Amino acid sequence: MSDPVRPITTAELERHPFLKGLSGALLQALVASSERREYATGHSIAREGDPAREFFLVEVGKVGLEIADPDRPPLTVLTVGPGEVFGWSWLVAPHRWRVDARALKPTRALVIAGAALREALEAHPADGYRFLHRLVPILAQRLDATRLQVFDVYRP
Repeated sequence: MSDPVRPITTAELERHPFLKGLSGALLQALVASSERREYATGHSIAREGDPAREFFLVEVGKVGLEIADPDRPPLTVLTVGPGEVFGWSWLVAPHRWRVDARALKPTRALVIAGAALREALEAHPADGYRFLHRLVPILAQRLDATRLQVFDVYRP
């Protein structure tokens, strides 16, 4: 994992499209558990089955979300770019990554600790609802995209 570039501010969190419009109180609660990280092309950000402890908000670059099959090369089921997010497994027990994540280009992301994010969403239920209302459609879209990718790969 890369080292943090520098601490981030509430205003920087709010500038990311996913968090835009959420309350300052929620964002302020997240500042202490957030950092900016940079990843070189090819860097493995997460591995399927590893503990999922963070939520990623991409600022620059591109991340491939991949599924592995021991008999085939990894299958990129989705790419995530600037303004998008990845890493939702911190939200759902047993808090394990369900895919691999790899930087496809030099990437910079805001990274929020999952445990602190869960606590902040519970402490600010109205914002917690708005956050989940933004996240669930992304999860549904990604499930559909993964299904289509798998159909393409396994279709005779």
